Amino acid sequence: MNASIIQSMIQAIDKPAIYISPDYAIQAVNQAYRDTYPDEVVIGHSKCYWISHRNQKPCDQCGEACPMAQCKETALPVSVVHIHHTSEGKSYCDILMKPVKDENDKIVGFLEILDKLSFASAESEAKKMIGISAPFRTMLNTVNRAAQSDIAVLLQGETGSGKELVASALHQSSKRKDKPLVVIECTGLNESLFESELFGYEKGAFTGATTSKKGLIDAANGGTVFFDEIGDVPLNMQVKLLRLLETQSYRPVGGLKPKTSDFRLVCATHKNLLKMVEKGDFRQDLYYRIAGFPIYLPSLRERADDIPALSAHMLRCSEHGHKKFSEAAQQILNGYAFPGNIRELKNIVEQAALLANDDIIYPQDLPAYITQSHSNDDSGEARIRTLDDAEADYLRDICENYSGSPDSLARQLGVSTRTLYRKLQRYQIKLTAD
Repeated sequence: MNASIIQSMIQAIDKPAIYISPDYAIQAVNQAYRDTYPDEVVIGHSKCYWISHRNQKPCDQCGEACPMAQCKETALPVSVVHIHHTSEGKSYCDILMKPVKDENDKIVGFLEILDKLSFASAESEAKKMIGISAPFRTMLNTVNRAAQSDIAVLLQGETGSGKELVASALHQSSKRKDKPLVVIECTGLNESLFESELFGYEKGAFTGATTSKKGLIDAANGGTVFFDEIGDVPLNMQVKLLRLLETQSYRPVGGLKPKTSDFRLVCATHKNLLKMVEKGDFRQDLYYRIAGFPIYLPSLRERADDIPALSAHMLRCSEHGHKKFSEAAQQILNGYAFPGNIRELKNIVEQAALLANDDIIYPQDLPAYITQSHSNDDSGEARIRTLDDAEADYLRDICENYSGSPDSLARQLGVSTRTLYRKLQRYQIKLTAD
């Protein structure tokens, strides 16, 4: 393909983009890409990993999942989330890599298109999701894809796993970001409160209604509505909610004229809604209306690699920002299971900072149940590993010794080749022999 034609095509892409030859050299670049990175791109000479990572070797040789390497293996488009050295410092980027083929179906190069994830950071930064672990990056990828659409999103995860922060990220990264994000707490809503809060009411609709009041759905017009703990909506109110979501129309309490509101729907729950559907506690039609794009939020024990960054971030954002955890105290935190997830970690950090008499937080400053749990682990009591950890170790052991093809391995594991590659990407494992 003619170089000038490639450059013209790259320049027409509104996101940072480059065209790379199989030897990692950048052959074409648009201005958006040049503006993203501080280092100069020299066409035909600069390697992509020099510019984005400041590495001397490709990503897969530095412990990261390399999208080009995966494209070469699968001949299919691949997306991964990496931390890049941008003009604004270390930033998360969602990378879409597409193989470019000639008339003989041979790969001759790769198109790389970047999305900067402004809602996440690998370092302490206010109002952003913090982390570096593989499950965290997988979640960032799905959040970014969902944010670019108006599809209904269902956030699923344990209590305290950060669902409201993800809902905010979905809104702030969408085309509706300049309109309101309205949060509706579903827990504890009775029928009369449900209707008056959501739909508003007209003057004289009931005793005490001396003026008309706009409802939350009206206030969200043009923006996003976040129903937190949607699984707590009583069955008798679910039909009214379904009608609202299907038609985006409603009537204020005491009103006769229907009103409409244009909003994007995001819901969250820590409950298993499908089991509730089976038991008859949650309407099946409502479930499929809200679960257009389910996103799983990993628990803190699944993303244990993020605990040091999160605990440091929480300290920095508190009134005890000058304090730090000692290495011993940090190790105890890293080994704790955190059944209350990020919310529990935040409470523990605040307690320990208050109890610490020094600028350094020592193990004795941590809550007793945390240190006791650590002592039990040290005494030989078996710790339960997460399924993710077990799966990652299992796949890593297999891939180090397997000499067959990816298709053959996938068949033996009882999964599709695509699922196998997705798992390898998630755990940043390379299948060395094809």
